[in-house]
Amino acid sequence: MSNKSVQQPSDHRVEIEPDISIARTLPSHVYYDANVYESAKDKIFARSWQFVGTLADVRVPGTVYPLTLLPGCLSEPLLLVRNRNDELTCMSNVCTHRGMLVCENAGIETGLRCRYHGRRFGLDGCMQSMPEFEATKNFPSSNDDLPRVQLEQWGPFLFASLDPAMPFDDWIRPLQERVGWLPLDQFKYDPSRSRDYLVSANWALYCENYLEGFHIPFVHPSLNDALDYGDYRTELFEYANLQLGIDGGSGDVFELPDSSPDHGSEVAGYYFWLFPNLMLNFYPWGLSMNVVKPLGPDRTRVSFLSFVWDESRLAVGAGAELDRVEREDENVVELVQTGVRSRLYDRGRYSPTREQGTHHFHRLFASFLSSTP
Repeated sequence: MSNKSVQQPSDHRVEIEPDISIARTLPSHVYYDANVYESAKDKIFARSWQFVGTLADVRVPGTVYPLTLLPGCLSEPLLLVRNRNDELTCMSNVCTHRGMLVCENAGIETGLRCRYHGRRFGLDGCMQSMPEFEATKNFPSSNDDLPRVQLEQWGPFLFASLDPAMPFDDWIRPLQERVGWLPLDQFKYDPSRSRDYLVSANWALYCENYLEGFHIPFVHPSLNDALDYGDYRTELFEYANLQLGIDGGSGDVFELPDSSPDHGSEVAGYYFWLFPNLMLNFYPWGLSMNVVKPLGPDRTRVSFLSFVWDESRLAVGAGAELDRVEREDENVVELVQTGVRSRLYDRGRYSPTREQGTHHFHRLFASFLSSTP
């Protein structure tokens, strides 16, 4: 009755044809197969850059700030530290003795002490002392220090990676070159305009929906009124892409510097996606950052984080009704999650003029999933 088996093969490598005009989309099982989801943890998320906070979280020397990297997915306990020399680092928050969390609460400290057995660390992560270990041979060694995690900064935003597959500068370069002129240090986090959404769908479905404006006239009537769909376009980079939203008549557009490649255009929104799960949506009022956090094969948390620059422009233009747009997207993506499990569906085709971003994402997804960690 169907060519779709109940159990998928253990080899989950897939290929996406580079030529979008003849390519087929990802096979449907990648959106619900538990083994594919588990493989993506190490092959995609552990090897990518992830947003971990802002400079405001670790402003004062001596600050320790515990966090969990992608809860429900990687669930990696990390610790941001600004030491007494005003140096910012990221390290494991797991004691090298028996695996207890070293730091449980943010605060200002002179050092770190595991409350399980008393092992002490400096703010640089180096082990300083341990009771009852006098008879332990070849102790201490570098293995007793808290492992460092790569940490990078763009403006006030902090990013970490357990094992990055690409240099941070290559990953962030498209943003720096396009919107680096924005006064990012003046963007203020607004908790009242930030919230989490739980979506009953695979994280990749959420991303690929974001990556094409094809659905805007059909799913987002208010956003379609705010943008010029005919002039909506996508630009591809190695690990990122940009959807450029041109104003549809609201008049709320960026005042672009002469140095901008978009100078002379009425840009209402810059919609950046960075592989694999980060969206940075720049509007004249500021930034809506969307962090897509996988929770399971068919469950995703999306954190909407608002950083306001010009509060007077919040209620107009393409960035005015973000909650409504999100709920419209959620509805569609959840229905697609139901659809991809159909025994009568496997793979589709792409629109070469409207789905370049989704095709680009699928190629990266397939490449990373087929790689050896």
